[in-house]
Amino acid sequence: MKQYFFALVAGLVAASAQAVEFRSADVHNSDDYPTVAAVRHMSELLEKRSNGKYKIKVFNKSALGTEKETIDQLKIGALEMNRVNISALNSMCPKTLVPTMPFLFDSIAHMRKSLDGPIGEEILKGCESEGLVGLAFYDSGARSIYAKKAIRNVADTKGIKIRVQPSDLWVALVGAMGANATPMPYGEVYTALKTGIIDAAENNIPSYDTSKHYEAVKYFSRTEHSMAPEVLLISKAVFDKLPKADQDLFRQTAKESVSFQRQKWDEQEAKSLAVVKAAGAQIVDNVDKASFQAVMEPVYAKFISTPDLKRLVKAVQDGKPDAK
Repeated sequence: MKQYFFALVAGLVAASAQAVEFRSADVHNSDDYPTVAAVRHMSELLEKRSNGKYKIKVFNKSALGTEKETIDQLKIGALEMNRVNISALNSMCPKTLVPTMPFLFDSIAHMRKSLDGPIGEEILKGCESEGLVGLAFYDSGARSIYAKKAIRNVADTKGIKIRVQPSDLWVALVGAMGANATPMPYGEVYTALKTGIIDAAENNIPSYDTSKHYEAVKYFSRTEHSMAPEVLLISKAVFDKLPKADQDLFRQTAKESVSFQRQKWDEQEAKSLAVVKAAGAQIVDNVDKASFQAVMEPVYAKFISTPDLKRLVKAVQDGKPDAK
């Protein structure tokens, strides 16, 4: 009987030491990409503070599907966690439109200040009715257009085919520039650029580098038309089953991973800029941003159409460093 008791205790100890592994998806190809590294950092914090109860395994390189596919899995609890660009949530969570809007933030510092406060928290909570719990915002830098030619003003985009994320807002944004918006999953962009299916794409410098899009098109023009962030999500179906203390732990470790991600992001931007320049990419800095801003009013009129969204946009604008 005594031997049975000790065997039972040993079994329970072994079971308790077995971490519950949460799977988290990411579309980026590099294992060192800042968002991938940040979720792994969160896992280290989580595993340590839960005494080995929880850990996260990141599946990047679209191993679990496109952003849309992984969001669908998340909503029904078939996947535990996901890191997506906020644009992928626009059609289901209206408040996520706000930080996606063109030229809303006038600097990275302004974007971070806005999303770290009550505005950011309100936007994160806006997807819970869709089965998605927002844990944190990660940086995605400033998005710009890269193409087979230099883009120096809005006239240069007229008639060209630009890949956009599958989002009505992005289709409208690029359409306002006079370009032909081509919605396409991220993983298909390299081939589409190489084969001429599209003339251009828009993204940040690290994405331009790590997906090797600079091999296909050599001009990266700093339009900096959007600073749409990334979002770290957890399935509400999964989250709701966690004890309150564990929910708080997930939220806390996610928030703490943000500063880690931002540091990695800043380092990655500098590294990627050096890589693409060395490979022959031309960085076009003398972009007439005002010419792009001048055509964006219809985009705001179409998408920022409710008092709630207008309130959030105004709150962001009022929070600019130079706001009076």
